[in-house]
Amino acid sequence: MPVIRLPDGSERQFEQAVTVAEVAQSIGAGLARAALAGKVDGQLVDTSYLIDRDVSLAIVTDRDADGLEVIRHSTAHLLAQAVKRLFPDAQVTIGPTVEDGFYYDFSYKRPFTPEDLAAIEKEMAAVVKQDLPVSRQVMERSDAIQYFKGIGEAYKAQIIESIPSDEPLSLYTQGEFTDLCRGPHVPSTGKLKVFKLMKLAGAYWRGDANNEMLQRVYGTAWAKKDDLDAYLHRLEEAEKRDHRKLAKQLDLFHQQDEAPGMVFWHPRGWTIWQAVEQYVRQVYRNGGYQEVRGPQIMDVTLWKKSGHWDNYQDNMFFTESEKRTYAVKPMNCPGHVQIYNAGLHSYRDLPIRYAEFGGCHRNEPSGALHGIMRVRAFTQDDGHIFCTPEQVESEVTAFHRQAMQVYADFGFSDISIKLALRPEKRLGTDAEWDRAEDALRAALRAAGVEWIELPGEGAFYGPKIEYHLKDSIGRAWQVGTIQYDPMMPERLDASYIDEHSQRQRPIMLHRAIVGSMERFIGILIENYAGAMPLWLSPVQAVVMNITDAQAEYAKNVVDILKKQGFRVEADLRNEKITYKIREHSLQKLPYQLIVGDKEMAAGLIAVRTRHGEDLGQMSVEALLARWQDEMARRV
Repeated sequence: MPVIRLPDGSERQFEQAVTVAEVAQSIGAGLARAALAGKVDGQLVDTSYLIDRDVSLAIVTDRDADGLEVIRHSTAHLLAQAVKRLFPDAQVTIGPTVEDGFYYDFSYKRPFTPEDLAAIEKEMAAVVKQDLPVSRQVMERSDAIQYFKGIGEAYKAQIIESIPSDEPLSLYTQGEFTDLCRGPHVPSTGKLKVFKLMKLAGAYWRGDANNEMLQRVYGTAWAKKDDLDAYLHRLEEAEKRDHRKLAKQLDLFHQQDEAPGMVFWHPRGWTIWQAVEQYVRQVYRNGGYQEVRGPQIMDVTLWKKSGHWDNYQDNMFFTESEKRTYAVKPMNCPGHVQIYNAGLHSYRDLPIRYAEFGGCHRNEPSGALHGIMRVRAFTQDDGHIFCTPEQVESEVTAFHRQAMQVYADFGFSDISIKLALRPEKRLGTDAEWDRAEDALRAALRAAGVEWIELPGEGAFYGPKIEYHLKDSIGRAWQVGTIQYDPMMPERLDASYIDEHSQRQRPIMLHRAIVGSMERFIGILIENYAGAMPLWLSPVQAVVMNITDAQAEYAKNVVDILKKQGFRVEADLRNEKITYKIREHSLQKLPYQLIVGDKEMAAGLIAVRTRHGEDLGQMSVEALLARWQDEMARRV
């Protein structure tokens, strides 16, 4: 007689074992129709799952995040079934969910075409209309291998052979199609009504370039059509805001094959960089940081001591000289420990805060590179705090306040905070990790913020707090972090003398607010669609004359504004003023300043904003006052 506890605190008792679907039906017919899965004691299960004991149960519908995950996972199977119907010789491999959708990889004798994609989507809709029941069965390993080999699915057989022998195997069947999957899945294909196939790509079997190239089909699936429409609109907006396209249009930077994953900054792009760097540098000073600089390459023995050799060497670049092997630094922290270790420190000296705009190199796979968002050579606004365990909470809360102000100044107000916990591959004992994780939780509580925990996503040396920004079209970006590290001071022999004249290990806090400068600038470009606020704009205004008669006056205006520290250019070409206005509007400059005979005679300028707003005539002094206020407020 199982007793089932529901999310509202109520309980239901049944005379015999019941399925999740039967519990939903007992609550109401509407809930039964909406049920996609269940959550039994926190575990996601099918609606056919049989409950034969006392449990907590939540019915999962399309209103739940878990429901959307089940929809997407099930739609991947729907895609595979449609492909098998249209292309019986195709072999299915894997079909996981990804952010905002799913994909499925197929082995087929030729690449799929856009016409194939349209046909597959049409067949998927036909399967939905059939409303085929989805059933689950558990199969012995040897039987499952034999089954998939028997139907010509060699890749599925290989997958099963790689699964640990003690792990149960479940198969899901809908109509004539059966696939290997952990599940759960929707109860029937009729639940999958809102989807779209997005694109085709190639992918090597198991990510190995020595294996066969498979056909990858990407798709997206949603609970409601409005959600799909909104998603497609976001993609359209993201396409317009692509930082690579805007960089070309606005002459900010370029990349080329001779330096994969690296950036050639043009004058205008480097001006944005400097605006960001000098602002962050001032934040360093205000926060009591001392700026330092470490070497770009160091002997591999240091990286072995630090733990990076065992945990990170596949992502490192190496070079040799005089029979010594050096690593190009992938991060700045071991260098900062060497600077710390160069002196003797008392507990009275702590905390010591170092900061560096440190250039790093990481050997990212070529397929993972993406403009300046994912590169091999990058610069971090890196900082490290050496402190006592008792100082951790105050240092983390101070960093939090600092970071939130920086994000606000750059125009970001929607920030989520996440705590990444111990990964499987890590240094240290469980007791040390308990202390580290509890210290960060205490700091977050002291800062008065809510956070989400991410099991398994911490660094190999310690847990970390992450800051995720939402941009103007709703995309989330992980940028800042502060990481608790008791391991590196131990491994690299950092110490301080406590009040009892005993040698102690400091805690090392790794922190960055914007993270990779390249990536952060890419985020800014896309967030503002290239139309940077005045303080970040590489060119803040252009002064345009109507005829040659105002050329000297226009030059004088430019000189006055430049002497006040503003980035202003003159356009004295013999072109129609309407042509100049249109051309500079495409460059997304914050202000356009126009001088004609009337303005020259009155000692004024006509002012337009990039949005086409005509502010009328004003004096240079009035314009400077406006700009200085705008710069100070960073609007």
